[in-house]
Amino acid sequence: MLNIYAGSNALKTIQEHGFKQELFTNFLGASGGPKWFTLFGLDKYLFGEFFKERTTELNIIGSSAGAFRAACFAQNDPVAAISRLANKYARTAYADKPSVKDISDSAVNMLDHLFGNNGINEIINNKIFKAHFIVAKSKGLTSYDNRLAQVAGLLASMLLNKIDRKLLAFQYERYIYRPSSSHIKINDPYNFSSHYIDFTKENIGSALLASGSIPLVMSGIKNIANSPKGTYRDGGIIDYHFDFTVEHKLLEHEPVKHKSIEHNNKTQGLTLYPHFSPKPKAGWFDKNSSRQVLAKSYENTVLIVPSSKFIASLPYKKIPDRNDFKNLATDTRIKYWLTVLSETDRLAESLNELIIKQDLSRIQRF
Repeated sequence: MLNIYAGSNALKTIQEHGFKQELFTNFLGASGGPKWFTLFGLDKYLFGEFFKERTTELNIIGSSAGAFRAACFAQNDPVAAISRLANKYARTAYADKPSVKDISDSAVNMLDHLFGNNGINEIINNKIFKAHFIVAKSKGLTSYDNRLAQVAGLLASMLLNKIDRKLLAFQYERYIYRPSSSHIKINDPYNFSSHYIDFTKENIGSALLASGSIPLVMSGIKNIANSPKGTYRDGGIIDYHFDFTVEHKLLEHEPVKHKSIEHNNKTQGLTLYPHFSPKPKAGWFDKNSSRQVLAKSYENTVLIVPSSKFIASLPYKKIPDRNDFKNLATDTRIKYWLTVLSETDRLAESLNELIIKQDLSRIQRF
């Protein structure tokens, strides 16, 4: 039902202390559009029960769909917020051959639904659950909305990435939008420029929209408030499934909760990462490549993944993806997606059983 993988330090820490929420200081949410529907039950369980009584900060870091999830988890009622998002997204319908504007307008509508009446204030002021949205600032041809220019820029990106992932830094910079109280730092082995921008009421919506603005599919977001001028796009371009570590800079008054974490890395707790694939890919242009993420990036990470058996039990024996918009009739797709959302409660039950029984034998080495 559920496969769990842990990096070397994470496995050692959990074996010493058990699977406990206080071990985790970070939470990751990947890009992938409706693929995240397979994590819906886990999301409700983790933020409705597992982390419910948390008193220390949890840094929730997401790109694209993962950023939208982070925006839900940092609201006062995360289960209600993630449920609003899931049901709104699942019921999304377009006319035949929707334009870039049609899809962009739908995303704006979804954003308003996600935030609800007071979500923006709740996210900005949440001292425990701190949302971080990863956005890619485009340079050169990739910054243009003209389709031909974008295609040329993206082809160049594919070539540069094939030669060396580091070369993408010529075309993209990473921007992390976060609460002003955040103290995290992304340690990137590929040395992309990383810039940190504090949330304001004026920029949070645009930043979240930018994080999910897929090239060629949606319009880039121009000139986000309190940010350098330019075009901002989907955070998954650089950070599709992530290949970095997160450093949490402890303040002088903050105690280290577990000596094993202090011994392994004085400034990093564990990272919890529910994901739809057991083989994360670093960036958008690695989706079809053989490049693997660095094991070092996952030493402190616990990866929770739906099993192949669970996926085979779903309609069409696969997880949802954006191709469903093209390949399935609207009513058929909506029924399929809603079924998947319902079925994922079984994954939450599986994880809850592991935690109650502390059946750590189920955790495999990443």
